[in-house]
Amino acid sequence: MPTPHIEAKKGEIAKTVLMPGDPLRAKYIAENFLEGPVLVNTIRNMYCYTGTYKGKRVSIMGSGMGIPSMGIYSYELYTVYDVDRIIRIGTSGSCTPELDLFDIVIAQGASSNSNWAAQYDIPVGSHISAISDYQTLTEAVASAKKHGFHYKVGQVYSGDNFYNDNTWQKWAAMGCLCIEMEAYGLFLTAAQLHKEALAILTISNLMYDTKRETTPEERVKGFTDMMLVALDCIKE
Repeated sequence: MPTPHIEAKKGEIAKTVLMPGDPLRAKYIAENFLEGPVLVNTIRNMYCYTGTYKGKRVSIMGSGMGIPSMGIYSYELYTVYDVDRIIRIGTSGSCTPELDLFDIVIAQGASSNSNWAAQYDIPVGSHISAISDYQTLTEAVASAKKHGFHYKVGQVYSGDNFYNDNTWQKWAAMGCLCIEMEAYGLFLTAAQLHKEALAILTISNLMYDTKRETTPEERVKGFTDMMLVALDCIKE
């Protein structure tokens, strides 16, 4: 049955969902990569399309910005629509000169300044690690290698604030490759529900060189490499 945020009927959403933050990117991917895409959600203009890619059924749905928005949609997809695997496909800011614009990060784990994990009642003074699904991770790495894309695998930082966060160098010093805003919430939601999750990110700006960044149009249409990797990870 529909939820307060998703109007799709049971069975209209595939077992694998690719989730860009921007619903317009979901529309672009569906219209340019899927066969027979059908629009199954328009509530809050958070478009969700279901179609096939190379004969495999897949859904593409926006997540919105930030961990709370990702948390709402991923929880409902996992619990109400029986989704098995969610792959975030989004933008990020590089923390290392080893990653330039349009390079790919496959997130092995995520750190955060978010209080999201408090809901799980972890003992005081303890912390839980937010990690991706290993099988999905290995499929993504194999795809990136096959295509010859420039990528790195490692830790990312999911920040709660887009502005006024001057801590990126501290996260970089601990090995975080880039900054984004959703993976931490997705990984912990998947862990809670024993589901699969991964984040595949494209570098859209450089924390170490703020004069260089991608345009809004490029953020919608210019990240083909990341999309192809994610589409290779559809679980049937």
